[in-house]
Amino acid sequence: MLYYTKNKCYFIIYLIAGENMNQEKLNYIIGRNIKKYRKLYNKNGYKMTQEKLAELINVSVSHISSLESNKTKKGISISNLYKISKVLEIPIQKLLEDDEND
Repeated sequence: MLYYTKNKCYFIIYLIAGENMNQEKLNYIIGRNIKKYRKLYNKNGYKMTQEKLAELINVSVSHISSLESNKTKKGISISNLYKISKVLEIPIQKLLEDDEND
């Protein structure tokens, strides 16, 4: 389900099993996956830093840091989620996967 608020769109995901996923849990999953795929990114020996990712998607380093450390209450816009997926060269759905084994 998508909710629109003041020109920003935030995800609220409901699991097929009927369990509600709240915004806090979703922020945690997205942040954990951003960190995971950022650290896995390796192109020609180049590792992606928080600073470089922030620069490439035009947000502050503190925003990336707060997403990865689950300190944000705002969430992330679909636009920025899309930009991150493109920069990290992964499908956007990878950032939404809830795999507790990571």
